Amino acid sequence: MKVGVFICHCGLNIAGKINVKELVEYAGKFADYAEDVDYACSEAGQEEIARAIAEEKLDSIVVAACSPKLHEATFRRVAAKAGINPYMVTIANIREQCTWVHSGIEAQLKAMDTIRMAIARAKQSKPLERKRARIRRAVAVVGGGIAGIEASLTMAKAGIKVYLIEKRPSIGGHMALLNEVFPTNDCSICILAPKMNEVWENENIEVITNAEVEKISGRVGNFRLKVLKHPRYVNENCKGCIDDCSSVCPVEVYDVGIRKAIYMPFPQATPLYAAIDWENCIRCELCVKACKPDAVDFSQKPEEIEINVGAIIFATGFKPFDARRKPEYGYGKLENVITSLELERLLSASGPTMGEPIRRDGKKPEKVAFIQCVGSRDVNTNPYCSRVCCMASLKNALILKERFGIDVTIFYIDMRAAGRGYEEYYRMTMEKGVRFVRGIVGNLYEKDGRIVVRYEDTLLSRVFDEEFDMVVLAIGMEGNSLLPKSEDGFAEVAHPKLRPVETSTKGMFVAGTASGPKDIQESVASAGLAASKAMQLICSGEEELEPFNAYVIPDKCVGCGLCVKVCRFNSITMDGKAAIDAKACAMCGACVAACPADAIDMGFFSDEQIMAEIDALTEEKNTDPLILAFACWYCGYSALDLAGTLKLSYPPNIRVIRVPCSGRVDAEWIVRALERGVDGVAVIGCRPSECHFGVNSIAMKRVEGLNEALELYGEGGRVKGIWCSAGEARKLVNSLSEFVEELRKR
Repeated sequence: MKVGVFICHCGLNIAGKINVKELVEYAGKFADYAEDVDYACSEAGQEEIARAIAEEKLDSIVVAACSPKLHEATFRRVAAKAGINPYMVTIANIREQCTWVHSGIEAQLKAMDTIRMAIARAKQSKPLERKRARIRRAVAVVGGGIAGIEASLTMAKAGIKVYLIEKRPSIGGHMALLNEVFPTNDCSICILAPKMNEVWENENIEVITNAEVEKISGRVGNFRLKVLKHPRYVNENCKGCIDDCSSVCPVEVYDVGIRKAIYMPFPQATPLYAAIDWENCIRCELCVKACKPDAVDFSQKPEEIEINVGAIIFATGFKPFDARRKPEYGYGKLENVITSLELERLLSASGPTMGEPIRRDGKKPEKVAFIQCVGSRDVNTNPYCSRVCCMASLKNALILKERFGIDVTIFYIDMRAAGRGYEEYYRMTMEKGVRFVRGIVGNLYEKDGRIVVRYEDTLLSRVFDEEFDMVVLAIGMEGNSLLPKSEDGFAEVAHPKLRPVETSTKGMFVAGTASGPKDIQESVASAGLAASKAMQLICSGEEELEPFNAYVIPDKCVGCGLCVKVCRFNSITMDGKAAIDAKACAMCGACVAACPADAIDMGFFSDEQIMAEIDALTEEKNTDPLILAFACWYCGYSALDLAGTLKLSYPPNIRVIRVPCSGRVDAEWIVRALERGVDGVAVIGCRPSECHFGVNSIAMKRVEGLNEALELYGEGGRVKGIWCSAGEARKLVNSLSEFVEELRKR
């Protein structure tokens, strides 16, 4: 096999930290051809690689450049156009995991090791052919807020079946509870309610409320969702009148205003059925007797629903920050300290006070303070900006000032008005007489029925105590995703700029604030993009599957059935010997690592390829101690890349082999590495219960068992499991640094 190596300068990203010419000379010792390329991913760079493949008659290539997460597909296309199988391409990550985190001789030595390992792997590559699978013409949208509504309508109008799953009794999300929306000050529910009704009436959309997704299995084109539908205790006979049933209910619940245990979520709720607050209901059943249409039904039971779809859009929205986590502001203890979302309900014409900003004692406030960045831009809670809080406070301050003549003060760190027309809105609010104090609020306390705000005016460098009738805490957003989370707690996307609605799992998309703080306009835009990506997939009818599936070597199979036990996707059957359905295989590799007879292997993560990398690494020991890390593709490898993006340096002792899942890491690989001189092995996988394949528990037990066995020989602690999300780069860097120090002390 003739192997060629192409080393990218990537401007100064790579060439500014290491000697590329020296690397080319070094690679030439192990490969048949080597050259450097200024920008391998550019059109000129791609043409240069294709020319060399043809002229040198190369069978396999190594591209030493940036992360395979960015351009592996690019170089596969180049290879295919040049006439070789696209799976004869190996990427050596010498940017994110080398020059962006190391420098000097350490970066040079790591790049040499990485390229040498990649060449060894390339020599074991085999041509592979992609398979095709039918795509179910249906999509599940999880979350019924404005993003879920927009995505559902976009796809339903294209003739695609949509299952809209919402955990609350009504769709509409947070937007349905707002009073007005900036910068146009449109009535929020007035523009949302028609869309909610359109969803309910659309024959291509099945709305499932009071429901939660318990489990997701399957693959792109054929996902299976297990949905738990909670009993509403009100059936379709409900006419939405609410008066008869709620008037006899003896239970009163404070929910910004007073409501009963049987209630309507809001007047425009969709579906327009009453809901029962089961936590506060005392089962007196007076509502059953009072309801003339016989709509109240306490015999309802939880129901499990299974849905099969080709793609999933997660539009799960955000969680409001719990202001109790900032005890200095007295929320939950001081009666007239409320959150910005509670003020939205008070100012809403359909809210509990019919749009009047009323205090708990029934009085209208004359002087109101807004405190910005509660839970946001704070290292003790959330370091990020929640983006919408400033504009929401400006909007509500203007309403209080103009509509009710209330004296309003906004305490801020920095006012952020980033959007078309937003800066003008800010200036208009100042001109209307809203007072702005650039100050840090220290604490709140009560005095004679009023709230005293103690703050430092940072422009005057003085501390003041000032009394107010009501204080509004501008709370931020927190992540509320079912998907693997980034460091900020929101859903991790495949690429924040180029693939902002795609996830690492093909066929799963994210919309709205599930992936980060957004205003309504941005949420609608992201929902449209997510819907278009899902439609592109669904309308293709078929999807090409990567040819990395596990396969059985019949002559080696002993029929033990262990592979069937570890497979979470029911893709393996036993009839004397094991057989694997390639289209059902999720390509996690758990069965390969578990097979005691080595009777199962994979196309792209084969034993031959991994063993070749291990052997190549240990040919030269360029660092002490030497740590080999097996990093799962979805979380571990992504976290290492993120460390590079964030320029988080860590010890240069780490050499990385990517694997599809930590469950693919074979004990034999670890033993081989240790026997050949590696000082320690790290297995980097997803957090417990967050594995994309649901098999990292196997890897955890394997690491634990290996350490116990090594302990018997006085070698315990040489294998370390690190479990993190794709966004937990700092946690991973700290864990790796600790591991290096532990090994140095041995």
